[in-house]
Parts: sequence; structure tokens; C-alpha cells
Amino acid sequence: MSLNEEVELLRNIPLFANIEPSKLKLLAFTSERLTFEAGQTLVRQGDIGDAAYIIIDGEADVIVESPNGPLRVATFGKNDFFGEIAILCDVPRTATVTASTRLTTLKISKELFFRLITEFPQMAVEIMRVLAHRLEKTTADLRRAAGESG
Repeated sequence: MSLNEEVELLRNIPLFANIEPSKLKLLAFTSERLTFEAGQTLVRQGDIGDAAYIIIDGEADVIVESPNGPLRVATFGKNDFFGEIAILCDVPRTATVTASTRLTTLKISKELFFRLITEFPQMAVEIMRVLAHRLEKTTADLRRAAGESG
């Protein structure tokens, strides 16, 4: 995939929709394109977070260790991003992410991630929206689970 194709791809991701093309070109150039086969682990719960990921193609399962064993809590697909919590909060990874299909990602280093959200406040707002949505979904899932066990 050419640099221009990657820029076009990034432009379709809501997180980057308002960023000028020259900055997207820099992002595409400085991020690392990685491919994972189904079953491969991208990040492991408890590890130190050094990067965020954008899914270009494919799907990945989000798995959290629980007292009853591994629990799949979400599936990420094209244009989703993850890994930002460990970077933003300087905490270990909150979940394991495993490719469920062949998966292509862009890996954005911690330094580049912070530079982007510093230069583009609208990107930080979009990240807050995504995190708030995830929190709302998790809260609803917990309420539902508590109702089922009660």
C-alpha cells in the first residue's frame, strides 16, 4: 500500500477525519504497519503500553482475565483503535488483544500519539468520546451480568 493510500485510509477513520493531509502523511510515514495472523496476540493484559494501534483490516478479540478464566469482552474491526488507555494513564494493558482473522494494523508509538493529541485537540476530544462510549458499554454489561447472577 502506498503512502497516499494509507493517508486516504486514515482520513476515513473518525479520529483523524479533521487532520490535514500533510499531517496524516507524517502519521502514515512514522507509524509502523504490522500484519498478524489469526490467533496471534498483539498486546497482553498486564504488559506495559508503549503504543496504540489502528486496525486497517481484519478483526481482533479483546480478552480480559477473570476469576472464571479468559472472557471476550469486545471485538475490534476496521478503523477501530486501541491501546490508548495504557499510554494515557501509564498503567499496564487492561486487556489482551488477539487477532481473530488476518489483521493489518498501524502501530503508533507513545511519543507520536502524545504529539498528535497535543497538536490536534479535536483528536483528543474524539478519543474521549470513544473512551466514554466504551465505559458506558462496560457499565451496561456489568449491570446486565449482575442482574443475571442475582
